[in-house]
Amino acid sequence: MERIIGHIDMDAFFASVEERDKPYLKGLPVIVGADPENGNGRGVVSTANYEARKLGIHSALPITKAWEYCEASRSSGGLRCVFIPSGFSRYKIASCDVFAHVRTFVRTLSQTSIDEAYLDLGFCGSFVKAEKLAAKIMREVKKKTSLTCSIGIGPNKMIAKIASNYNKPAGLTIVTPERMGAFLAPLSIRAIPGIGKKTENAFVRLGIKTVKDLQECSWEDLQQQFGKREFSIWERVCGVDERTVEAQKAKRKSIGKNHTFNTDTRDINEVLDIIKQQIEVILREMKKQGFNEFRTVVLTVRFSDFMTRTRTLTLDTPIHTAIDFELKATKLVFPFFEKAENPTGKAIRLIGVRAEKLLQDKPH
Repeated sequence: MERIIGHIDMDAFFASVEERDKPYLKGLPVIVGADPENGNGRGVVSTANYEARKLGIHSALPITKAWEYCEASRSSGGLRCVFIPSGFSRYKIASCDVFAHVRTFVRTLSQTSIDEAYLDLGFCGSFVKAEKLAAKIMREVKKKTSLTCSIGIGPNKMIAKIASNYNKPAGLTIVTPERMGAFLAPLSIRAIPGIGKKTENAFVRLGIKTVKDLQECSWEDLQQQFGKREFSIWERVCGVDERTVEAQKAKRKSIGKNHTFNTDTRDINEVLDIIKQQIEVILREMKKQGFNEFRTVVLTVRFSDFMTRTRTLTLDTPIHTAIDFELKATKLVFPFFEKAENPTGKAIRLIGVRAEKLLQDKPH
């Protein structure tokens, strides 16, 4: 079987979740991270959307610098930047939704972070078929979650990861074994995993700036300059990576179900009926996976204007019956039919229910 590996990387994930849940942010530079405190804040940027990246703002940039860039842009007639504190619980829920959908398309998935995962696509049989499947995954993720992702496909994990970042956002990049050398050659040496700023500077002092420059060095030259530790870098610039995609054996820590209504609704009885059906599906799936109770209920509502709200309830006493689950979910959804949470009476487009902090059956 031909070795074909995919790498899926969500696009500006934290910021994209914020834009999805708060439609008024569309088109504005959005920075998720520490409070800038009018230029006096501490901490760094977690994620910047693509509008903010045009201003030079990126992950790990000091928040004070991000503030400076935004103020400079605004003073010259640019758009106002929006700084948002991290809402990690919502990002976690969004991540669970995304990769639950992705898992339905592949046999082996290894999630490496909240917004990235490797996919073993060898079962496709060819890069052409793998490309078609990846395009389908991207469409489905966009349709089901309103979030975009980029996918890279290559003969190994390193190439797939580099490729997923090659054509962002919403990009699909295929690197066959035959194209691997030409694909890597023009890239900055920083594109190679394991080459950080310090190592890059050392290479630049030797006139080595691109992967091609590095490929033209012999291992003996590298060893003379940097020692034996550089053998792994030499392997990587040659496209060598024998790591496999290992299926994660850990049990899921949350199980959820979303439902998009055919027609946006203001009918609370219709919503409650769907919640009841979702709960039945969730409890069946829990039992199948060896869980019999849980501590946290998460309810998500998406309105007709795509504004999304999430409410969470964590209990001291675990829930283990459908009746208890329904009571708690109903308690969370009722406010969205009242003026406090929904002052203009917006119709509901989507309802989502999730059980978190799952507890396994205990042996008797």
